Amino acid sequence: MDSIIQGISTFRGSVFPGQQRMYQRLVRDGQHPKALIIACADSRVAPEHITQTGPGELFVCRNAGNIVPPFSQMNGGVSSAIEYAVVALGVRDIVVCGHSDCGAMKGLMQPGALAAMPNVAAWLRHSHAADRIVCEAYPDDIAPHDRLRALALENVVVQLAHLRTHPSVAAALAKGELSLHGWFFEIETGALLAYDGRRFVPLDDGALPVAEASSPRLAARDLAAPAPVAAE
Repeated sequence: MDSIIQGISTFRGSVFPGQQRMYQRLVRDGQHPKALIIACADSRVAPEHITQTGPGELFVCRNAGNIVPPFSQMNGGVSSAIEYAVVALGVRDIVVCGHSDCGAMKGLMQPGALAAMPNVAAWLRHSHAADRIVCEAYPDDIAPHDRLRALALENVVVQLAHLRTHPSVAAALAKGELSLHGWFFEIETGALLAYDGRRFVPLDDGALPVAEASSPRLAARDLAAPAPVAAE
């Protein structure tokens, strides 16, 4: 804890004085984050650091395995964070961000290692679909390192599917007010991959791949009624 206490002291003494007006403005005007990022709780993966964003710019929810429980199965912190971000804060983008060397995905690969962690094992049931995909749709002789990477990538796609089951997300997508993104951060290289709805591609300085773009529904009143058939 000594280094943490020292960090707090440095923040209060050297950092905060130069940013005090910004923090006062954030209190006065409230928060208006650009996006919700659902990331892993892994200490090596810090969304604000990866995206180089400051206070007030991101709404972040972190948990083991960057998991989004399906709406009907759990009313908890993740579900509440999603609902608040979409309904109260009006975020326009939600990102599910996985990463390399993920301990949660290692737990899926070696369930015996979770014998003393029943809560973790229960939580990871929300990633069982990803494990099944890798077990049945990938080669049997895939190397362990590649298997772990594949599992982490498939887990992002599975959690995006779970995200769509949340009523606030489904409604915002239907109104054309929200886009969904799937990211994968490679800790060892700093590379970021983005899911384009079919595969993960490197994220460069060009257009941002989108897993699911806003798709506004036509209002019932805007649907053209069929023209009456003229009597012969």
